[in-house]
Amino acid sequence: MKFLLLGHGKTGALVAETAAQRKHHVEVLRSADNPRASGLSAEKLRNFNVVIDFTTPTTVIENIAACMRAGVNMVVGTTGWYDEISKVKTLVETANAGFLYGANFSVGINLFLEVARSAAAALQQGYVGQIFERHHVHKKDAPSGTAIAIQNILKDNSSTEVEITSFREGEVVGMHELVFDSANDNIYLCHDAKSRRGFAEGAVRAAEWLAGRKGFFEFKDVWREL
Repeated sequence: MKFLLLGHGKTGALVAETAAQRKHHVEVLRSADNPRASGLSAEKLRNFNVVIDFTTPTTVIENIAACMRAGVNMVVGTTGWYDEISKVKTLVETANAGFLYGANFSVGINLFLEVARSAAAALQQGYVGQIFERHHVHKKDAPSGTAIAIQNILKDNSSTEVEITSFREGEVVGMHELVFDSANDNIYLCHDAKSRRGFAEGAVRAAEWLAGRKGFFEFKDVWREL
C-alpha cells in the first residue's frame, strides 16, 4: 500500500521505517513543507491509501480537514486535540471516509487500560487513586492523551475523578503509573515503554486495517483485530 506520513519526529521516523519493513511505499511530508495543510491537495492525496499523522496538536486539525475534503482515509497518532472530536467526527461522516485515532498505539498500553478498567473497583472500596505520567521534555501536551484515557476509564467505571500528575524529563519515552492508596495497603500498576517502536508498529498495523474501510474508529476498539 501507499502511505503518506505527516511529521517526521522520533515516532514518525520509526513509523516510516516500520512501514517500509512491512513492504509498503511511504512518502514523508514534513511539517516545514506543509504549513497550514497547504501541502495536502486533493490531487496529491488521491495517490495514497492512508495518511498517517504524527504532527502536533496545533497542526493536526487542519491536516484532518484537508484529508477529509479529499476523502482519503487517515490514522492519527497525534494527541492534544480531543476537545475537537465531535467536529472531526462530523468531518469524517460528511466525507464518507475512514478515520482511526488513538492516544497510544501500543498493544501493551491497551492491555494496561483493560487492567485499569477492572482496577477501578478499588475506588469504591476505600482506595484513593492517583495517575502519574512521565514523558520526554519535547512532548507538546500535558497531561498525555494516555493519562487522560486512564482518567476517563476510572471515571466511567467508578464515578470518581482521579488526579493526574505530569512530569517532563530528559528523553523518557513514556511511563504511566496508576496508584491506589488505602490505610491497609497500596496497589501499583505501571506501563513503561522501552522504545517508540511499539507505537510505530501499532500505527502501521492500524493503517493496514483501515485501508478500504469507512467510518470513525478508535484504536482501543480495534487493536485485537489487527
